[in-house]
Amino acid sequence: MTHPYREADVAADGEPEKEFNAGIAARLPKKTTAAGALVRNSEGLILFLEAVYKPTLEIPGGVTEFDESPLDAVRREAREEIGIDIEIGAPLVVDWIPASGPWFDGIMFIFDGGVLTDEQIDQITLDDTEARRFQFMTLDQASDRMRPSMVRRLARAQEALAQGSPLYTEYGRHPESKAVETVPAERSTSE
Repeated sequence: MTHPYREADVAADGEPEKEFNAGIAARLPKKTTAAGALVRNSEGLILFLEAVYKPTLEIPGGVTEFDESPLDAVRREAREEIGIDIEIGAPLVVDWIPASGPWFDGIMFIFDGGVLTDEQIDQITLDDTEARRFQFMTLDQASDRMRPSMVRRLARAQEALAQGSPLYTEYGRHPESKAVETVPAERSTSE
């Protein structure tokens, strides 16, 4: 999505800052950025997608493209994945995740995806390259089909929604918390 103000804002900032060491910009660490939407039905159940490319449940959203904002990414990804435009509201969670295996560390955003009407739900058309089906469930019902970090992130999103203000987390945990919280998906492996 092109924003009418974005080019003007970039131009207003003037010439880009010069590199203080030639080539340093290319050597800076890279982070993955992604954004998802916490979408609910009228009963408060969360919309989950069964992705075709991984064994875990997901929410609508995905990785940002080059020079794409997280808000634009979640709008684009949700439209691609579920076939309808949804109203994306305020950010609920900004979650840092550590590097793991071949994946860079990243910043994951969860936005309020609102409550869908029955008519909107009836219009959902899945992109069959993205998801094989969708269903609305509680977080507890879905937790054993997700990574524990995603369960924690979604729990924080629900917390932020209830309190009316966004949260910063690290791997789905409050960074200042000293307590080790387990979520249902972790309990079966730690007990």
